[in-house]
Amino acid sequence: MPFDPNAPAAPDSGIFGLTFTPDEARVVLLPVPFEATTSYGGGTADGPAAILEASKQVDLFDLDTGRPYEQGIAMLEISPEVRAWNDEARAAAQPIIDSGGLEVDAATLDRVNALCGQMNEWVYARSREWIGKGKLVGLVGGDHSTPFGNIRAHAEHYRELGVLHLDAHADLRDAYEGFTWSHASIMFNVMKHVPQVTRLVQVGIRDFGEAEYEFIQRSNGRVHTFFDARLARATLDGIPWRETVEAIVAQLPANVYLSWDIDGLDPTLCPHTGTPVPGGLSFAQATALLEGIVRAGKKIVGFDLNEVAPGPEDEWDGNVAARLLYKMIGWAQRSQR
Repeated sequence: MPFDPNAPAAPDSGIFGLTFTPDEARVVLLPVPFEATTSYGGGTADGPAAILEASKQVDLFDLDTGRPYEQGIAMLEISPEVRAWNDEARAAAQPIIDSGGLEVDAATLDRVNALCGQMNEWVYARSREWIGKGKLVGLVGGDHSTPFGNIRAHAEHYRELGVLHLDAHADLRDAYEGFTWSHASIMFNVMKHVPQVTRLVQVGIRDFGEAEYEFIQRSNGRVHTFFDARLARATLDGIPWRETVEAIVAQLPANVYLSWDIDGLDPTLCPHTGTPVPGGLSFAQATALLEGIVRAGKKIVGFDLNEVAPGPEDEWDGNVAARLLYKMIGWAQRSQR
């Protein structure tokens, strides 16, 4: 029977209610239920499952990108092995996190860092495999440490890669609280270990330390940050968002990887995320930013979406994330025509 995009999703269907296998699909999503080093609120390890469930309520025709589902979208199975690594690492890390990194048992810290490194290699191997098969690969976290392996795999494949980083936080801390692969260190690690990333363009940043600010200033232009306060001021001064988007996109090379933390949005759209910060982009601003990449003729070659934590009594965060994910997929497909 042909697929009917207007029919209700079957309970056992895949992402967005689709039935494509990963081999059949153009877009392959890698779920990573891992949040070992989250330092404030938790729950992001449940993000992939929450997005999967909420996605089945998303209408599949999109005004801007048409029918992204037609090329096929599939999410791999959520790995119980990765979830077990997470549970062990999270339990071990908790006393260190509770002390703010001041009380550190060296053996415990080494074990947490080893488990995080193991997760990175697992992500890298699977991302590399599916990229090699010609798929458009996206990662669904988990905390924002999870996409390191995916970024590494894309950077090795595409070279001279630009990362467009939407986030409330700069994530440029060196081994935050002693954790080498901390969620607060993802972009520090990308800049340190992935030289093929030639430009990191950050948008919406509004929570950062002085050392991170100095890191940006010393980057010789490799990191270009559009701070949220400056974006808000430009809007208040009457500068159209389209003009701001053009300035952001102009900083990116031809191949673009999206690394998006849900807390880069206004926290009314993600109230249960681990570290919400006032400010941020509206949903419309975020999707206009995606459109701007395509309008400029640049190619979105990969992506991730992280820090989605389901609420105890509602599915709002998962709902918003599923819709943002579908927009990311749609614009990524449009960019490759």
